[in-house]
Order: sequence, then C-alpha cells, then structure tokens
Amino acid sequence: MKWQGRRGSKNIEDRRRRSVGKTAGVGGVGALVIIIIGALMGVDVNSLLSTSNTGSTTQPSGATLTAADKQAGEFVSVVLGDTEEIWADIFTQQVGAPYNPVTLVLFKGATQSPCGGASGATGPFYCPGDQKVYLDTEFFTTMSRQMGAKGDFAAAYVVAHEVAHHVQDELGILGKANTLRRQLNTTQSNGISVRVELQADCYSGIWARHAKERFGTLERGDIEEAMNAAKQIGDDTLQRNAGQRPMPHTFTHGTSEQRQRWFLTGYKGADLASCDTFGTDNL
Repeated sequence: MKWQGRRGSKNIEDRRRRSVGKTAGVGGVGALVIIIIGALMGVDVNSLLSTSNTGSTTQPSGATLTAADKQAGEFVSVVLGDTEEIWADIFTQQVGAPYNPVTLVLFKGATQSPCGGASGATGPFYCPGDQKVYLDTEFFTTMSRQMGAKGDFAAAYVVAHEVAHHVQDELGILGKANTLRRQLNTTQSNGISVRVELQADCYSGIWARHAKERFGTLERGDIEEAMNAAKQIGDDTLQRNAGQRPMPHTFTHGTSEQRQRWFLTGYKGADLASCDTFGTDNL
C-alpha cells in the first residue's frame, strides 16, 4: 500500500503518552479480564461492559514514542484520512446525507472508554458510547508475528473494519442491532453480532475498492493481505489456534470463509446495497 507522504486525518486522539488512572465499577483490570476471557472463548462482552461506570482518568506518563510508534501513528492517520474521503463520497451519492467522521484513539498498553477497558490484548474496537475507535498499534505486530496476518494492507483492513462499525452507527444499523441483541438469548445475540461483523467486513471491501480507484494506492498483493487477515481472525480459526474445537453457537464475528467472502462481496459490489447481511439466510 502506498501511504508514505500522504495526507493524514486530524481526527486522531493520541493517548500514547498517557497512563490509566483509577477507575470505578467494571473498569481497569476487571474490564480487561472480562474482555480477554471473552476473546478467548469467542463470547461477546459488550453487554457486560456497556453497563459499567468507569469514571476513568488519564494522566501524563512521560512515555517515549519510538520511531516505530511514530510510523504506525502516521500510517493509521493516512488510512483514517482515506476512509473519511471515501465514506463522505459514498454517503453523498448513496445515502443522501453527510458523513460524520469517526475519531480514532491511539494508546499504548491500556486506556479506558465508555465501553470499558482496552488493552493490546483486546484488539481494536469501536465504542458506540463515544463514537470512537480504540487501537493499540502493537496489535499490528501481534497480527503479523503471532497470527500470520502480515502486510500493511492487512493492518489497513483492520482500521477500515472498525471505521465500518462507525458507518453502521451513522446509518442507524448498529443501534438497532444492539437493541435487538438485548432481547435475545446468548446464542441468538451472537448470531446478530456475526451479521454486524460480516457487514463491517463487506464495508471494508467497499472502502478497499474505492481506495484503489480514487487514490491508486493499492499495490499487487494488497487484497491478498486483507483476505489472509480476514482468514486469520475468523472465529473458527481463532478457536482452533487456541486448541479448542470450533463452537458455532459462540461465534461473534463469523468464520474465516465468511469473513473473506463478505470482504470480497463489498470489494466487487462497491455499494452499500451489496452488504445486506441482515436480509440473507446465506451468510
């Protein structure tokens, strides 16, 4: 992916020089434990965290940003900037409404959000409570070294996927889905979560297609990097790699095959209508 020297987004909240202060309720270590257990077991924990009152604060820590940290921050800023331009155009052309860009929070180690605690172990996520994406760029290293999802476009896909959740929020899809999930049992709620995640994968594919056509930044092998990342973070693959037998009733993001297929669906279709994961029985 050609990203060096390109325009970055101003919607970056950089907390990487801060440390987490005291919290109340289900926050701090308690929230991190909940999220980590949920990640390992394939269980969505947003409902547990959304009821917490963290009351968190952050304080300057004097942490030094390495050259790699700075480069990762610049990379994320450029990818975020691309999503802003692309989704603004898509909303104008396909939705007939303005797109309100998301703020992306960069942190190191741990931080807090209205959705609970975040750490490198939790992975990136979108929090509807403050409409921000949370990302420790160390996750890119984890993807590459431990999960086998290498390449800058694999990292870009992850950013685009989380931004896609904000797109869903802007369209009113995420709020309706979360309201419905609260009315269902765990297995049914997980099923709705899978549809939400696969749609975000599809929206990521739309972004990739428009990035290629609008900016010409995609290089040979980039789509393959995104497809491999989608494979490595499928629920079935993650559970097998954790030494577990895949348990479909616990899936919250979709299988590797589903995630790859819906990314390609968005890439090929290039419009919102092609990503209706809620109106199909063929996930």
